[in-house]
Amino acid sequence: MLPLCLGEATKLSGYLLDSDKRYRVRAAVGHCTTTGDAEGPPTRRSDAAGLTREALEIALPKFVGPILQRPPMYSALKKDGRPLYELAREGIEVERAERAITIYGIELLSFGPGSFELDVRCSKGTYIRTLVEDLAAAAGQCAHVAALRRTGAGPFAEGQMLSLEALEALARQGLAALDARMLPVLDGLAGWTRVAVEPEAARRLAHGQSVRVSGQVQPGLVAVTGEGATLLGLAELQASGELVPKRWLA
Repeated sequence: MLPLCLGEATKLSGYLLDSDKRYRVRAAVGHCTTTGDAEGPPTRRSDAAGLTREALEIALPKFVGPILQRPPMYSALKKDGRPLYELAREGIEVERAERAITIYGIELLSFGPGSFELDVRCSKGTYIRTLVEDLAAAAGQCAHVAALRRTGAGPFAEGQMLSLEALEALARQGLAALDARMLPVLDGLAGWTRVAVEPEAARRLAHGQSVRVSGQVQPGLVAVTGEGATLLGLAELQASGELVPKRWLA
């Protein structure tokens, strides 16, 4: 899944990148690779026949909840200004600090000779390749990602996805057909606290001025709406009741 933001909605794309994700992954058991997927050469091997469903199910709960994960060398993280994957291609390995992530849930979808499939719900910053390697290691095996599909991003779920072929078919029908499949901007902020403001307050916020609001809303980042429940922008609601604009839509 890749949510596409157009026009003013592109101002929200960073928040979608930071949102929780969901993946379906198929792991191949028997060897690890340099890249953590099928593209890299093998590094360590194990007897895949020795992995049982029971061993895997015993290991799974250890990876649910807040955990620490060490990013792989083949990643876009940088060391001294250089992406780690560039260093990895040169045969250079550097220390990588563990990072805190959260695995909200893992479901074992299938298990068979030499492979297993998982449904994973996780926080941003999770490397599924590393998760597969660590999970297999906890069960005494080596493994790598054979296939990976993102099935959820933030508030968007698998059933809402359109394939590239479907998009191309809509494009051939014209802009009206494409426009009919567009989702309201507020759909990208499902679950966010919303604060409705009057036109005068909206005008002040649009000019970068803060306004005071009343109500029992918890401090933090909120979605600000105007007339007709139209999204106006994002603002920081302070404990004092001051609403400070952060990201405004035209």
